[in-house]
Amino acid sequence: MDRPGTAKRRATLGDERDLPILYEDDALIVLNKPAGVLAVPLERREGARSVFEDLKAYLKTRRKPRPFVVHRIDRDTSGLVVFAKTAASQAQLKEQFKRHRAERVYRALVYGQPNPASGTWRDRLVWDTKALIQKETHPRDPRGKDAICHYRLVEPLGRASLIEVTLVTGRRNQIRIQARLRGHTLVGEQRYTYGPDTLRPIAFPRQALHAFRLTFLHPADGRELRFEAPLPDDMNRLVAQLRRSHG
Repeated sequence: MDRPGTAKRRATLGDERDLPILYEDDALIVLNKPAGVLAVPLERREGARSVFEDLKAYLKTRRKPRPFVVHRIDRDTSGLVVFAKTAASQAQLKEQFKRHRAERVYRALVYGQPNPASGTWRDRLVWDTKALIQKETHPRDPRGKDAICHYRLVEPLGRASLIEVTLVTGRRNQIRIQARLRGHTLVGEQRYTYGPDTLRPIAFPRQALHAFRLTFLHPADGRELRFEAPLPDDMNRLVAQLRRSHG
């Protein structure tokens, strides 16, 4: 098994931007995206920084073509994301994601404690194009799409828990809405919430969600690539704080 995720090479771009590249070859680039940065540009956030634009500038300095998008994670979600360097690599990688052959594992801090401590969440979701959020819908809704993931409790932390979620499907905002539907709103969540703010007393400036592990087959030679990115500093500080108050 190839485990290049231990590399700690960093590439510095203009405007004092730091591009946290974990792995790069002729076919692809894997990055540990910081929270607060878009994965790809959005029309409604014109001018906002994105990893895609940073990568494009980085590759331009090396006289390479623009990057090709494989998948995305939310702006305020941190962690692993892969871009292709060629159209052929993009097509091969996207097919793996489409057929659920790529492993995508997240870690999250949620309110409450899931019971049982491990299991599967299954929902039928529909994207609200006006509100720009996922909504639960009935099983026979032709607009709906299945959302499936496996979860396990990593550590109970009093009012909150650290959980690990492995995606089976990859719907937009999937973990955020599926956790909320079970009364386990993500700490720091602003969109997928219910009830008064007093139900969510833990202060955190973003949804506490991190793309922790990414495993897929190399598009050129088929070897397995596996990457892990430890929790970022802000989530580590929050875990430590919750441990102190819980202990």
